[in-house]
Amino acid sequence: METNKEISALFTLIDDPDEEVFGLVSNKIIDYGKNIIPNLEHLWETTPNEEIQTRIELLIHRLHFTDLSEDFRQWSISGHHDLMLGALLAGKFQYPEVSTTPVLQEIEKVRRNIWLELNNYLTPLEQINIVTSILYSYYGLKGGETNYKEPNEFLLHKTLEAKRGNQISNGILYLVLCELLDIPVRAINIPKQFIIAYFKPGYSDESLPNPVHKIDFFIDPTSGQIFSQQDVDNYFKRIAVPPVGSYFKPQKNKQVIQQLLEEFSKCFDTEKDKYKQSELAALMKLLE
Repeated sequence: METNKEISALFTLIDDPDEEVFGLVSNKIIDYGKNIIPNLEHLWETTPNEEIQTRIELLIHRLHFTDLSEDFRQWSISGHHDLMLGALLAGKFQYPEVSTTPVLQEIEKVRRNIWLELNNYLTPLEQINIVTSILYSYYGLKGGETNYKEPNEFLLHKTLEAKRGNQISNGILYLVLCELLDIPVRAINIPKQFIIAYFKPGYSDESLPNPVHKIDFFIDPTSGQIFSQQDVDNYFKRIAVPPVGSYFKPQKNKQVIQQLLEEFSKCFDTEKDKYKQSELAALMKLLE
């Protein structure tokens, strides 16, 4: 009963014009943890004042963010950094209530369709042609230029919903499917691109200074287009960057999610959303 009285007292101070008072009130409310969210939602519904509603929204966001930070910390210290889980956690930044079940079901549906077409006698190129054909032609996945005005296109669950993503979200979906199907495809660190590479089967050594000779070919996940080593060399010439070995190292799942968060944060460059950039930078730091 005392708790309810204290919460009610705090709620009456949410509209305090003094930022210092509001800061203290906010911290007190955040200390209650996410169990206080339904109370805040009820307060939002019964508050006609838009400024106070905005404050309530920020409080709810902070509570979700505190929770998400802990989830990312746990993911970071776990033994196996499951890429799909990491991508779903990134989605929770904007959509804290997102359900993982539809995502898992959708990915399983695509995985099964690809698996039915695969056999042990296919060449690497034939394997990838099947993955690409099912994902882009049969399933209907579309890809476009990276557009920071479209934050949804960075998020795995939204990419599956709309069947449309950008290079990084399509790439993560491609990587997740290949991992489930034991196809040796990994992300590499080509400048200004999110490109994935088909590594020779059995290769997994991330310490090789220049593993470029361990790569059979490259895939642009925007559309599934395949590139040769020559195509990639030409790209490096065009951007006037020497193609050093580190660009061809297979990325760990942690690095892929860090890159996703970094690119995603560029969607929030307005004054109103700047705080989201700081929060995403804090999540990236948890993955170091």
